[in-house]
Amino acid sequence: MTQTPSPSPFVLCTREGRIATISFNSPQTRNAIGTLQDCEDILAALEQVSADPQVSCLILTGVGSAFSAGGNLKSMKTRSGIGRLDAPVDTRANYRRGVQRVIRALWDCELPMIAAINGHAIGLGLDLACTCDLRIAADSARFASSFIKMGLIPGDGGAWILPRAIGLARASEMILTGDTFDAARMLEWGLVSQLVPEAQLMDAARQLAQRIVANPAKSLRLAKRLLREGQQQRLGDVLELSAALQALAHETADHAEAVDAFLDKRPPQFSGL
Repeated sequence: MTQTPSPSPFVLCTREGRIATISFNSPQTRNAIGTLQDCEDILAALEQVSADPQVSCLILTGVGSAFSAGGNLKSMKTRSGIGRLDAPVDTRANYRRGVQRVIRALWDCELPMIAAINGHAIGLGLDLACTCDLRIAADSARFASSFIKMGLIPGDGGAWILPRAIGLARASEMILTGDTFDAARMLEWGLVSQLVPEAQLMDAARQLAQRIVANPAKSLRLAKRLLREGQQQRLGDVLELSAALQALAHETADHAEAVDAFLDKRPPQFSGL
């Protein structure tokens, strides 16, 4: 496993083969995101792994006992972090250049993404997990869209992201009550697809990632893009995009290799080309 230097200890970025892992690395704050610099570090790490042609899957997780506790309330109280500033116009700009940029970048990432939810995913932490394509969780994990408990609303796009993960009615229950739910309920509601013992979480995430990266690299990114666009467009628009992206996929060397391997009754040897 190779470790990529990060500009701040908040983000730890590693790569093993075609699988990259971005870990929130502030266990003393339960990986709460408190500053614009935290946001910049996430963005820098995401840009770095997305630009690496050797990476075909990204795992997002947290170090310590939490995936992410969301925003840092202490920095909000002192008006020194990603939330409230001295005037509403400044606070609005603060959200737009901070956590909203992170959400946009994660949502637009072309890499298939797995959230390995090792502990509490609260508020912004829950919404970060919901930007991922697949989510697996430790059986001890806890989940909440708890903004309302603090007299706030999801300022990071959670009102758009969460209903797409679990449906409007269940998202409304989470957002309007602010209650905390256990991992078993989130499995029942479809937020996560697997529950595993905490000690086995990263192994399970890597096994899932290995099943993904066994496929052609370029087609993985195209399929991810099509899935994202398909959530917001009409069928006719998706069909047009599908034709365009499929035309690109047909020209890849890995497509030709897959066809040859199938006809030759042998395992394919993909090159990423």
